[in-house]
Amino acid sequence: MFDGRLRRLIDPCCDAVARVLTRVGLTANAVTVIGFLIGVGAWIALAFVQDGLALTLIVLNRVLDGLDGAIARRRGPTDLGGYLDIVLDFLFYAGVPFFFAVGRPDNALAACFLVFAFVGTGSSFLAFAAIAARRGLTTEARGRKTIYYLGGLTEGAETIAFFVLMCLLPHNFALMAWTFGALCWLTTACRITMAYTAFKEKR
Repeated sequence: MFDGRLRRLIDPCCDAVARVLTRVGLTANAVTVIGFLIGVGAWIALAFVQDGLALTLIVLNRVLDGLDGAIARRRGPTDLGGYLDIVLDFLFYAGVPFFFAVGRPDNALAACFLVFAFVGTGSSFLAFAAIAARRGLTTEARGRKTIYYLGGLTEGAETIAFFVLMCLLPHNFALMAWTFGALCWLTTACRITMAYTAFKEKR
């Protein structure tokens, strides 16, 4: 919901850092993979109930996720880069509640519901993008991307905020997960409605 507005604040900083990283030879794909490996470190920290470390690694993962896009804009986006970015992002997102539950099994049901909700937001997002590409639809509402980015109530900024709160207030995870999961399902319903409006065949 806030991704488009936040990008106007974040992109200038990311572009400045990306300029330096590009000069030293780092590619967008390398930053994507490094960011994902840091995310794996966050999973491990969560599994061992090291919330402070997990929070630091989650934030660093998200910073690198912003930087890989900035580097791609400078070097020129590629299909492989877009593919790696979205796949590794979705894996990271799903892994965070799963590994939180590994360390705290009493939260497993709420974590499962949240991962289930992520499947709804992810599939409605990617299915729209695939059909939009076939129809030649484009948008730059969230910056220049390799695929169509459909908005929603729960996007990247909201998910990051949830992860931060999860690390800071782990004892409230279940309530937050049920609530955020419900908002994810509302996002999915809205995206399905938007897809119906955009793609329905005229008879």
